[in-house]
Amino acid sequence: ISPGYCWPFQASRSQVVFRLPTQVRPTAITVQHPLKKSSALGDISSAPRDFTVSVSLCQALGAGTWCWGKAGVDEEREEEILLGTFSYDTEKEPTQTFPLQNELPRAFQFIRLVIQSNWGKSGYTCIYRVQVHGKITGMNAIGQARG
Repeated sequence: ISPGYCWPFQASRSQVVFRLPTQVRPTAITVQHPLKKSSALGDISSAPRDFTVSVSLCQALGAGTWCWGKAGVDEEREEEILLGTFSYDTEKEPTQTFPLQNELPRAFQFIRLVIQSNWGKSGYTCIYRVQVHGKITGMNAIGQARG
C-alpha cells in the first residue's frame, strides 16, 4: 500500500458499512495501514486505533441508517450483533488480522466497522485496506451465488 492513498474519514471517530458480494459467515477482519517508516513525514497518527465490528442483514440507507426487516433481527430481537472490539497497533506489522470474538450461527452480507479512535490525528482517520474473512454461503457447485 502507498502512503497518502487512503479512504479518509472525517474526525477520529467514524463508521462505514460494507456490503459484501454475497452472504458470508465472518470469522476475522484484517486492517492494513502503512508503517511509520513508509510515511514521508514519519507520521501515521491518522491510523485507526480502537474499532468495533458488527453485522446486519440489512442495507445502509443514507448517513448511518440501518434498516431492519424481519430477516435482519435475530432470535433475541437484537438489531445489531457485535462481533468484537479491537485495537490496531502501529508498532506491529502493517497488516493485522483480528479473529472475531463472537461466533455467528448464520451468514451476513453487511458488516459495520466503527472507528472509535485513531493514533492522535484530530482531523481525519485513514483506512487503507479492510478485508473480511469467512465462509461464503449460498453458492452453487460452480461458485455462483444462488439468488
